[in-house]
Amino acid sequence: MTETFSLDGMHVRRAFSRAAQSYEQHDALQQEIGARLLRSLLDISAKPERILDLGAGTGRGSAALAKAFPRAKIVAVDLAVPMLRNARRRAGILGRSFVRVAGDAQALPFADGAFDALYSNLCIQWISDPRPLFAELLRVLQPGGALLLSSFGPDTLRELRTAWAMADGVHPHVSRFLDMHDLGDAALAAGVRDPVLSSERVTMTYPDVHALLRELKGLGATNADNERTRGLTGRARLDRMCKAYPSQPDGHIASTWEIVYLHGHAPRAGEPRRTPLGHESSFPVEALRRRDR
Repeated sequence: MTETFSLDGMHVRRAFSRAAQSYEQHDALQQEIGARLLRSLLDISAKPERILDLGAGTGRGSAALAKAFPRAKIVAVDLAVPMLRNARRRAGILGRSFVRVAGDAQALPFADGAFDALYSNLCIQWISDPRPLFAELLRVLQPGGALLLSSFGPDTLRELRTAWAMADGVHPHVSRFLDMHDLGDAALAAGVRDPVLSSERVTMTYPDVHALLRELKGLGATNADNERTRGLTGRARLDRMCKAYPSQPDGHIASTWEIVYLHGHAPRAGEPRRTPLGHESSFPVEALRRRDR
């Protein structure tokens, strides 16, 4: 991997729990990326019947999946229980649109092969080691099941990261995110078949740096780096950072968001799957009987 770092999982859970009430006031980018992932899922010839929405948040994506696949069973999973509570209104009467489950992406509470599609919009960037994550995602997918993910790339918030480095170069003030190639390598190592990765950069504008910081806090996308300073930032350092942040002629500021997409599928019968014991392949019993005859 090109860069090693670790993220504080408890901080991630707390930040998104606190942001449950404000999240939808700031999630325009998340909605757009989720819509693009959904269009990719609609292009798959075999329509899924059981879809896992990993990192479902307040349920916008789960509701869109339920509308696009009315006959499918949709399960919305999130680490932050308050997010799932807010998703209740989108789930419909008795949760008929989708089921809400609190769970950790690295230890999903589902049986092997429980889903034939897995959709995850801007969630996995909050997990610093993707290798065991991909193994767990493949575990809950049935053979040939579709995997569609989006994540933030390392260029995300690069202007904010640079400004903070100029104001305080000792501790990281912005979470670091994995490179597209690191995600691809981890997916291949876990056994994801035919992964296709792409990335794009989206520029968002804000009235000032404080508006950007308010959005990050409202989304729960705060600094989860384990090497971050644990004390108060301090007004002087914050002012230095704001002055170091480049502004546009009209006084607004721009912020870069790098989006990484990954499409692939779980190994089909006969294709190798990575397990704790090494690479294993499985074949239907009928195929073995035919071969024996």
